[in-house]
Amino acid sequence: MANRKRQICTFSGMGYRKVQRSNSIRRSKLPKIHQIWLRENDYKNVGWDNVIRLYQKINELLAQPDVDDEPTLEDLFLEADHIGQKYQTREEIESFNQQMAVEVSEISDLVDQQFPETEFELIDYSQTSRSQAKARQYRQKNR
Repeated sequence: MANRKRQICTFSGMGYRKVQRSNSIRRSKLPKIHQIWLRENDYKNVGWDNVIRLYQKINELLAQPDVDDEPTLEDLFLEADHIGQKYQTREEIESFNQQMAVEVSEISDLVDQQFPETEFELIDYSQTSRSQAKARQYRQKNR
């Protein structure tokens, strides 16, 4: 019975320890948020079925495009503005900026008409603050 050879299980041409090592290395390359998500959703690197499941999930996560690499909407608008300014003269840019300022002030006036501020905010710029005055009162009481 001791002469009987064990059948070695492999996954993608790798044995159990190689898959574990591969999982560890590739998981460390993932963003921290994905690493935490894997841990919270019980993707473990122990047990043959768990190791295979983790390997496949890491493949899925690595195949997803990074959100950080995609430009934001603000970046796209800035780039479009930069490109547009190449093909406009200084006078055209200045006239556009003046028209934009007029439009913005008209919109601001409309907003103020529809949503008036009824409460006034008072700001006290005196030298002594309330906390200092309260501290003085407390000291005088306890003497």
